[in-house]
Amino acid sequence: MNLIIKPSQAAGTVTAPPSKSMAHRQLIAAALGKEPRAVSHLEWSEDILATLDCLRAMGASIERREDAPAVGKTVSAQTGTAVIGGLDPFAVAEGTVLPCRESGSTLRFLLPLALLSGRTVVFTGSERLFERPLEPYRQLCAEQRLFWDLQRDRLTVRGPLRPSEEFELTGDLSSQFVTGLLYALPFLDEPSRITLLPPVVSRPYIDMTLAVLRNYGIRIVSVNDDRFHIPAKQKYRPHPVKVEGDWSNAALLQALNFLGGRVKIKGLDSLSPQGDKVFGSMLEALRGKKTPVLDVSDCPDLAPVLMAAAAAGRGAVLEGTDRLKYKESDRGVVMAGELAKLNIQAVVDEHRIWVENGTLLSPKEPLDSHGDHRIAMALTLLLTLVGGELQNAEAVAKSWPAFYDVLGGLGIVMERRDEEGPAALPAEVSQP
Repeated sequence: MNLIIKPSQAAGTVTAPPSKSMAHRQLIAAALGKEPRAVSHLEWSEDILATLDCLRAMGASIERREDAPAVGKTVSAQTGTAVIGGLDPFAVAEGTVLPCRESGSTLRFLLPLALLSGRTVVFTGSERLFERPLEPYRQLCAEQRLFWDLQRDRLTVRGPLRPSEEFELTGDLSSQFVTGLLYALPFLDEPSRITLLPPVVSRPYIDMTLAVLRNYGIRIVSVNDDRFHIPAKQKYRPHPVKVEGDWSNAALLQALNFLGGRVKIKGLDSLSPQGDKVFGSMLEALRGKKTPVLDVSDCPDLAPVLMAAAAAGRGAVLEGTDRLKYKESDRGVVMAGELAKLNIQAVVDEHRIWVENGTLLSPKEPLDSHGDHRIAMALTLLLTLVGGELQNAEAVAKSWPAFYDVLGGLGIVMERRDEEGPAALPAEVSQP
C-alpha cells in the first residue's frame, strides 16, 4: 500500500495501543496454565497472531473474542480478548509446525519450550526472520547434543532440553534468549542457572519477563542482575489479565507533540517496567540547544522515531545502535537512506548514528518503509510536516494495525494510492 500524507498537525485524545512486548509474554504464561484464563486488551497485530497460531499448534486452547468498540470521542484501536490455557509443552506432537511469520519474539520465546518435549518441532517464517541472530540457541543445542537444522525459511529442532547449572548467554545480543529460557526451565526436574556475559543490554525487557512470571507464580531468583537461579518443578498459576499500554508505540504519539501537535495520551502506566518509557526524557533532550547524545542500548526500538525527531529538530547522536542491523531491516542504514530523501544527512557506524542538523524538505521521490513497521511509522511522522508518499505503508500491521486509523482520527490527512480506496479513518476525535 502506498500512502499520500499531507502536511497536517495532530490534535486530540488517544488511548495508547496494547503493549506488544507484554502481550507476547502474557499470552505464553497464560497458555502454560492448566485452566484457560482471559488475556484482554490485545490488538491483533501480525506478531501477536503469530504467537497465538504457534501456541494453538503446540496444544493450547484458545478462544478469541472482540471487545466492545470504544465509546466517546477518544481515538482507540479495536481490541480483543484471548481465553487461553491448557498447553503442556511436554506433550507437543511429533512434527508440529509453528508458523512464526516475521515475529522474532515468537520464535525466540517459544524455542526453548519446544525443546522440552523431545519431539521434532519445525519453526517456519520469512527469510528475514531466520537471518536474525539465533546463535545462543544453536550453541545450547550443540552443547546438549540436540538436533538443530537451520534452513532459509525454517528451523527444525528436537530436544529434550536438560537442566544445567551453567547456561551462559552473551548479554549484548538480545534479551529474548533469556526470556525464552526463563519460560521453559521452571518445568524441568532439576534447578538451572543462567549467567549473562557482560555487557548486558535491554535489561528492562528481562524485567518485564520477570514481572510476568512472578504474577503467574513462577519463582526466579535474580543475583547481581546477571545471574538467574531457576528452581525446578514449578507450575504456572494463571489468572485474568489486561495487557498494559505500549510505551514503545506511544512514543510515536509523543513525537507528534514534538512536531507541533496537541495530543493527549491515555492508558499508560508510569510504573511499567517497559524500558521505552524513557522516550519522554529523550524528547526533552532533543528540545535543548545542544546536540544530545542518546543511548538506545536498552531501548533499540526507539531508534527510528528518535532519528525522525532529531531530523525535525537540531540533530542528535544515538549510541548503542549495534543491534539495529538485526531488526526487521538494518534500521540505522535504512533510516539514513530515507532521511537523505528529505534533505537530512545521517552517518551510521557500528556503534553510533549521527543525525545532522538540517532543513527538512518535501521528498522528490516516495519514501519506503522497506517492510519494517517502525520505519514506516517514523517516516510517516516526518511526512506530516512536509508531505509526500510512503511505499509499503502496510508494514505497520506487524505491531500496530490501527496506526493510520488513529492518525486519521487525530486529524492527519492521508489518502491511499492503490485499488483499496481511501483509508477507513475514525470520524470523531476529542479536541483539546
